[in-house]
Amino acid sequence: MSKYHSIIRYPSITEKNTMLREQNKYVFEVDRRASKPEIRLAVEKLFDVKVMTVNTMIVKGKRKRMGRFVGYQSDWKKAIVKLAEGHSIERFGEV
Repeated sequence: MSKYHSIIRYPSITEKNTMLREQNKYVFEVDRRASKPEIRLAVEKLFDVKVMTVNTMIVKGKRKRMGRFVGYQSDWKKAIVKLAEGHSIERFGEV
């Protein structure tokens, strides 16, 4: 597996993220240690597109219960990537 696959874990496909695709923005779960330039390079190499901006945020893990036991999901990093005009990622489908 290439280093780009270890940076971009998987795409986040939700209703809200689907609406962002109308603005040519795509959302990915990424490695927490990845920087914005690394995320930009990984998306450009993996999907052969031109990236305009990368916004990142740390999403806090939710509290979960299993009966009387309480645990927490891990925190994760989300990246919102805006592509240049005329570019799209076809694996997401067309808007």
